[in-house]
Amino acid sequence: MRITALAGGVGGARFLRGLLEHVRRTADAGGHDPAEPLELTVIGNTGDDITLFGLRVCPDIDTLLYTLGGGIHEGQGWGRADETHSLAAELSALGAEPQWFTLGDKDFATHVYRSQLLGQGMPLSAVVERLSARWGLGDLGVRLLPMTDTPVETHVVVDDDGERRAIHFQEWWVRHRAALPAERFVVAGLDRATAGPGVLDAIREADLVLLPPSNPVVSIGIILGVPGVRDALRGTRAPVVGVSPLVGGRPVRGHADVCLRTIGVEETSSGVAGLYADFLDGWLVDEDDPMRERPGLEVVRRPLLMSSVEAAADMAGAALDLGVRLRAARASA
Repeated sequence: MRITALAGGVGGARFLRGLLEHVRRTADAGGHDPAEPLELTVIGNTGDDITLFGLRVCPDIDTLLYTLGGGIHEGQGWGRADETHSLAAELSALGAEPQWFTLGDKDFATHVYRSQLLGQGMPLSAVVERLSARWGLGDLGVRLLPMTDTPVETHVVVDDDGERRAIHFQEWWVRHRAALPAERFVVAGLDRATAGPGVLDAIREADLVLLPPSNPVVSIGIILGVPGVRDALRGTRAPVVGVSPLVGGRPVRGHADVCLRTIGVEETSSGVAGLYADFLDGWLVDEDDPMRERPGLEVVRRPLLMSSVEAAADMAGAALDLGVRLRAARASA
């Protein structure tokens, strides 16, 4: 089965790591033919990208690389494990700005390498391919694609003590922890962006499309804004199965509720499903979620807290089972 997933950072990366673990466990139990390699294509959000200290940083792409490649800082969910911060400390001593975005020494190496290649004219998709090889994603049957090669950046129009101004999404998210009242999100460069190489084909040719529990507004929502992506999802023959990012009516981490409120969408699983209503076929919600039924949408309730890799594997397995069931129903119709 060829699976395509649209993913942001921590939640999406942990879900997809769970999916790989589910497939491994199933193979070990004799339920999957190991001669059939997993084909997982991940379309990563680049709307979070930012230039810091002259280097191009791709937070969501890097979180996917580190998590799937086994190098993530588990406690944070982002950044490298066993990290040091000598370079950041020296930059701070020099008074270099910004000081609200922490980069570790090994993480800096990724950004130096990426910036070097981009400066030589290499497109981001080719850079990500090289970084994926360093992290062994190909050996896992994973292909990571940035949503676009066009530089895009999400900005937030905020009210800061009565002053209306636009700041980079990362400043709003990391420095201010989404506490500054947000008026709207603006994605600079998205109007001239084109889908990255392989992105639209990965959706059109998939057997199953998954929407992990990534932020529906500033992660998956940004990917959906790339010209052609939403049309490809509407037109694909594959069932599209999503996982709600809300547990107990709130996001497990991050500020998805604040983002939904900013765009005027109900802060519920039903509200999130409405953002995907034109292409969504199956929807996983938490076991106690009061999700309202929607015509044409199959809703499955189950625990959605990814408290461990095993729990994430169980959750991803439930999404995969739902997708297989929906696909079989289409084939027999």
